[in-house]
Amino acid sequence: MSRLPPTLQKLPLPIIGSPLFIISNPQLVIEQCKAGVVGSMPALNARPASQLDEWLHEITETLAAYNQAHPDKPAAPFAINQIVHKSNDRLEHDLQMVVKYKVPIIITSLGARPELNAAVHSYGGVVLHDIINDAFARKAIEKGADGLIAVAAGAGGHAGTKSPFALVQEIRQWFDGPIALSGSIATGGAVLAAQAMGADFAYIGSAFIATHEARASEAYKQAIVDCNSDDIVYSNLFTGVHGNYLKPSIVAAGLDPDHLPESDPTKMNFGGDAAKAWKDIWGSGQGIGAVKSVTSTAELVGRLKREYEEARSRICGAR
Repeated sequence: MSRLPPTLQKLPLPIIGSPLFIISNPQLVIEQCKAGVVGSMPALNARPASQLDEWLHEITETLAAYNQAHPDKPAAPFAINQIVHKSNDRLEHDLQMVVKYKVPIIITSLGARPELNAAVHSYGGVVLHDIINDAFARKAIEKGADGLIAVAAGAGGHAGTKSPFALVQEIRQWFDGPIALSGSIATGGAVLAAQAMGADFAYIGSAFIATHEARASEAYKQAIVDCNSDDIVYSNLFTGVHGNYLKPSIVAAGLDPDHLPESDPTKMNFGGDAAKAWKDIWGSGQGIGAVKSVTSTAELVGRLKREYEEARSRICGAR
């Protein structure tokens, strides 16, 4: 019997597109799902809050029509990310919207709340909680999450510091439910490696920034193509939580990327003036050295699929 809930079974590719703050939008989510990977976006990307209703309607209706026209090759399910931290004053409103549209997968970040998990479970939804260490993983499952997103070193945005090998093996010692692994994954071979370590899915974000559908500036997309892991800076200055960012955007903001001050973690902010002050600071993971051009989402997923199948063939052929 599969350890995965029905929503996460039979995906064409074991990939979840991570929710990209500001960048993910309905167009990107829809194209990810059509291509066979779980598409996602943060609820907070919809501004004003009333726009979330419109976006969820667009996503659900478009994917339903696609599935009706392609019954032999339906789209993958989609996910909405909810920031559970107390600084998010939209949480209750946004939760009402995901319940209204019965969003298949909810990704929770920066806190775990049993009442949110219960609301999602009320309609059969699945909750995946992102964590950076084993202690947070245990708390998330205790509070009712169905699965975990292990955010390892090198991931874009709010990243941890643990090796993916250490993080997944520690969690797998006690948890047999769904795990997605995040951290520098931008090739099909890396997707297979994540599974070999014990994860069920690869969690990929930065590579999707350099797609036509992503709501990022052309300069940001080109920076993803031009930069590599040497151009990533780890800092908590911009949101109060440590994350990985592109060095050129920090320099453009007039800051010294090698001597950034520390931020007060009690002043976390994801939507107010503090966030606006850093709107041109670009998040990115360390895996971008594999991104060679700006392409469509379908082309990117096609590359990942080819590489994944080639990696599987090499492993099987070596036995």
